[in-house]
Amino acid sequence: MRLSISSCTFILFTLLFSLIIQENYARKINNIMEVENSDHEDQHNSHKNHHQNQLEPELNVFFVPTDLKIGKIMPIYFSKKDISTTPKFLPKEDSEKLPFTPKKLPLLLDFFSIPKDSPQAKAMKYTLDQCNFEPMEGETKFCATSLESLFDFANSMFGPNSNFKFLTTKHVTESTIPLQNYTITKVNKISVPNAFGCHPMPYPYAVFYCHTQKGDANLYEIVVEGENGGVVEAAAICHMDTSKWDADHVAFRVLNTRPGKSPVCHFFPPDNLVLVPTP
Repeated sequence: MRLSISSCTFILFTLLFSLIIQENYARKINNIMEVENSDHEDQHNSHKNHHQNQLEPELNVFFVPTDLKIGKIMPIYFSKKDISTTPKFLPKEDSEKLPFTPKKLPLLLDFFSIPKDSPQAKAMKYTLDQCNFEPMEGETKFCATSLESLFDFANSMFGPNSNFKFLTTKHVTESTIPLQNYTITKVNKISVPNAFGCHPMPYPYAVFYCHTQKGDANLYEIVVEGENGGVVEAAAICHMDTSKWDADHVAFRVLNTRPGKSPVCHFFPPDNLVLVPTP
């Protein structure tokens, strides 16, 4: 469930090698982007249809701190993705040669041979817009376009030559049912001064949107067992102060609450990362 990052040169370069090996991304870009954009469209439609009474399956990831009890049963949606279709990081020297701003979108679409009115083009625009927006009040954000830039960001936040680890959500045993009732069997609170959530964005190569918000937040490692099979070691976070959140945030509908009235917790999907400093 966790991957410790230290100064060990062998571990660092093994990880670099495994993540930046890249096939001809221009040749396979359309298939990759269709998978990524499909996920994005599902999330977008979930937010857009917030007036509906029926809860979309993928929104069963929110909960409140009082739910974190051994033996608690709750419906949870844990997505599964085929890693063979997941875009890989480019080497830093390659990613830095490519512009990463909305103004350069026509140039980028031409470079990747993507039609300008296609779903893939819309997904790229979404990512470029999100990564170039000014951060919200109290937010620190960064879009990593290479593994090296992700490490550089962690060192800038946690301190030069700092040690840190990645927390992820991991399927320990396989299950073909993404949404089912899970029973909490273990809860481990992670006490750290700060941490960053990193979410994959739809793009021809790997881009992670990393951010943190000032305010009280509690991080957890949780083990759950599904009624239809499957054990998941999950990373989760509880945001204790939601007073400045958008009132239309989907979490408030799911939890039947409003900004500032209740903390909001959520599980991280398996393809997300949480960067946590270590001693």
